[in-house]
Amino acid sequence: MAKNKSQTNSQAQLLKGSAWMTFGSILSRILGAIYIIPWYAWMGKYGNLANSLTAKSYNIYSLFIIISTAGIPGAIAKQIAKYNALNEYGIGRKLFRHGLVMMGIFGVLAAACMYFLALPLSGFNHQEVPVIRSLSVAVLIIPILSILRGYFQGYNDMMPSAMSQFVEQLARVIWMLLTAYVIMQVQHGNYVDAVTQSNLAAAIGAVFGICLLVVFYLRQKRETDPLVAQSNNRIQVSTNSLLFEIIQQSIPFIIIDSGINIFQLVDQYTFHPMIASFMHVPYDTIESWYALFGLNANKLIMIVVSLSSAMAVTAIPLLSGAHARGDYRDISRQIANTLELFLFVLLPASLGMAAISKPLYTIFYGYDGLGANVLYLSSFTAISLGMFTVLMAILQGLDENMYAIRYLLIGLLIKGILQYPLIRLFKIYGPLLATNLGLLVVIAMSLKHLSVKYRWRADRTMRRFIGTASFSLVMFAAVGLTVKLAGHFLNPYRRLSAMVLIALAVLVGVAVYGGLSLKTGLAEKVLGSRVTRIVQKFH
Repeated sequence: MAKNKSQTNSQAQLLKGSAWMTFGSILSRILGAIYIIPWYAWMGKYGNLANSLTAKSYNIYSLFIIISTAGIPGAIAKQIAKYNALNEYGIGRKLFRHGLVMMGIFGVLAAACMYFLALPLSGFNHQEVPVIRSLSVAVLIIPILSILRGYFQGYNDMMPSAMSQFVEQLARVIWMLLTAYVIMQVQHGNYVDAVTQSNLAAAIGAVFGICLLVVFYLRQKRETDPLVAQSNNRIQVSTNSLLFEIIQQSIPFIIIDSGINIFQLVDQYTFHPMIASFMHVPYDTIESWYALFGLNANKLIMIVVSLSSAMAVTAIPLLSGAHARGDYRDISRQIANTLELFLFVLLPASLGMAAISKPLYTIFYGYDGLGANVLYLSSFTAISLGMFTVLMAILQGLDENMYAIRYLLIGLLIKGILQYPLIRLFKIYGPLLATNLGLLVVIAMSLKHLSVKYRWRADRTMRRFIGTASFSLVMFAAVGLTVKLAGHFLNPYRRLSAMVLIALAVLVGVAVYGGLSLKTGLAEKVLGSRVTRIVQKFH
C-alpha cells in the first residue's frame, strides 16, 4: 500500500512540476516564435540576414549565460532537494544565500568578458560586435534570475519559475517589437541597429522576471521559516564547504548544459567556411542559408524541445531526492516515468510539426520551399535534442556527471568528424544530419548506462514507446493527408489560408492521437489517474 502511494505521489509530483514548467516554457516559446512574424516582415529584404545575425549572437550569449550562471542554479536546485529530503532545510537556505552572492560576481565577470571580447567572438565581423555587446547587459543580471528559479525548483515548486518565464518573455517581446517598428518602419534605419535593440530586450525581460520571483520568494519564506526552524541540524557544513560543494556540483552542469549550444556553435563557425570551400556563391546567400536552420527552423522546433526541458528540470530534484535516500526502486520508477511522459508528449508534437512544416513556415517567414524542407528535417531533430536534454538531466540528478560529460564529448567528436562530409554531400541539410547522428550515439550510451547501473527496466518503457510511436505515425499520416487534401482548397503559400489549414490539421492530429491513446488506455498509464475522468466522460 505504502509502495503504491509513494509511486503515485512521485508520478503526481512529476506531472504537476512538468505541467507548470511546460506551461511556462511553451508560452514563452510561443511568444518568442509569434513575435517573429511582424519582426521578420519589418526587416524587409534583410529578414534572413537579421535572423542570421540574431542566431549567431544568441549562440554566443547562451554559452555565456551558462558559464556566468556556472551551472549553479541547477546545482543549487539539486543540493536543496537533497538537504530537504534529509530535513536539513537550514542548510538549503544557507546554500541559496551564498549562491546569490556568487551569482552576482560571476555575472559581472562574464558580462565584462563578453563585452571586451566581442570582436574575436564575432569572428572579427564588425557588424556583429554591437549586437553581441548589447547582450552583455543581460549576462550581467540573468544569473540572479537563474538562481532564484533554481531555489524554487529545489523545493519542487515549479509555478514561480513558470510564471517568471512568461513575464520575462512578454516584456522582452514588447521591447523587441516596439524598437524594431520604430527603427525599421518609422525611422527607416539600419537592420543591425534593430537587431541590437532586440537583443537588449533580454535584459529588460530579466528585470521583470526578477521582480516577480522576489515577490514569490517573500511569500514562500513565511511558509518555509517553520521548516527551517524544525530542521534536524545534525549536519554541520561550513561556508567554505558550501561554496566548494556548489562549485563542485556546478562544473559538470556548465559542460552538460552547454551541450546543445556547443553543437550549434560548431555549425555557426564551420558552416560558412565549409560550404564556401566547394560552392562559389555570395557571402549573403550563405548567411541566408545558415539562417534557415540556425534560427528560422530552430526557433520553431525549440517550442517542442522546451517540453523536454520542462520535464528535465522537474526530474532533477525528484531523482536527487531518491538518490539521497538510496531508494533504487524509486529511481527506476522516476526514470521510467520521465522517459514515458517525454515520449508521450514529444513524439506526436515533433511528427505533427513535420507534417505541417510547409504552411507553418509560410506563416512565420513567408513561403520558401527550401526553408520548409529544412523545418521538416529539423522537426525530427527535435526528438534527438529533446531526448538528449532529458537523459542528461537524469544523469545529473543521479550524480553521474562524469558519464554525462564523457557521452557528450563522444557525441561532439562524431558531429565534428561528420560535419564536412555531410555538408559536402547534403549541403544545407548536412549540419542537421551530423547533429542527429552525434546525439543518437549519446542517447544510446546513456540508456545503456541507466539500464545496467540502476536496473531501469526498459521493457515497460519500450512497450509504451511502441504504442506512442505507432499512434504518432498514424497521426502523422492523417495530418499529412489533411494538409495535402485541404491544400487544394486552402493555399498553403498565403499566410491567412495557411493558418486555417494548420488549425484544421491540428484538430485532426489531436483527435486521432488523443482518441487512440485514450481508447487504448495508454494516456491513463502514462499520465496517471487524472486522465480516468476524461476516459469515463468520453466512454
